[in-house]
Amino acid sequence: MDKIAVLIPCYNEEKTIKKVIDDWKKELPEATIYVYNNNSTDHTAQIAKDAGVIVRDEYQQGKGNVIRRMFREINAQCYIMIDGDDTYPAEFGREMAEKVLERKVDMVVGDRLSSTYFEENKRPFHNFGNSLVRGTINRLFKSNIRDIMTGYRAFSYQFVKTFPVLSKGFEIETEMSIHAVDKNMLVENVIIDYRDRPDGSKSKLNTYSDGARVLKTIMGLYKNYKPMQFFGLLALVLAIIAVAMFAPVFTSYLKTGLVAKFPTLIVSGFVAMASLQSFFAGLILSRIVQKDRQSFEYKLQMVQLNQDTK
Repeated sequence: MDKIAVLIPCYNEEKTIKKVIDDWKKELPEATIYVYNNNSTDHTAQIAKDAGVIVRDEYQQGKGNVIRRMFREINAQCYIMIDGDDTYPAEFGREMAEKVLERKVDMVVGDRLSSTYFEENKRPFHNFGNSLVRGTINRLFKSNIRDIMTGYRAFSYQFVKTFPVLSKGFEIETEMSIHAVDKNMLVENVIIDYRDRPDGSKSKLNTYSDGARVLKTIMGLYKNYKPMQFFGLLALVLAIIAVAMFAPVFTSYLKTGLVAKFPTLIVSGFVAMASLQSFFAGLILSRIVQKDRQSFEYKLQMVQLNQDTK
């Protein structure tokens, strides 16, 4: 088992990968550096091999697929995930690793948004999207993660071996953040500097399509992790609609003794039934989620035991 593993997922980063590797060798000479090549069409893989690090391939396209492969194959006391585009300085790696190794933090978040991100990043919609995602998740899950979509993080062995990677693309960072909060893992933020990509290096993140996937992921995970809140809110909305439809029919009945709008009455009844179904679905699913949390705590104990024996 490695003490510190530096994980670098890469897709066409030949302009920057050599500098990223050299910076991490200088900052954490004791770390084992892994570059996972994700179907690059340039010389990324060869440059990484020539730099003397471990290079492996992941043929399923997407950052989430690469992270899944990394987490399965690599065993380490501390994992540091970093992008290969040279936007994150390596000098914060030591502090992040010490938090995992000495303070037993499960996930350390490299916080760009509290430092230079908004000055360095030249894409205004990316800036807006990062702020929107951070605010949405912190409100929905009552957390205090300062940068949800940062690609600069450190993890414990327990986090890596219990994190179910479901996302295929860039929404993986959002999934990590919500998982850590929901499972009551220890999360800390480290403010880091951020620099924009150098000339000639292009972002693989599409502002609109990837942004839409991230928001869809947030809502899906909110439904899965907080079913009583999700379905309870839906039940409330449906109940309000049902009452709004039923009220004039009932008022007319009290005045005339006749039901003038049978179709409206019938529809309001079905909407009320849907509201009740939504409410009880939330109750049932919340119990299942509670059982899952109990099973997760047992799984954590097994993972800790497995780590102690290695």
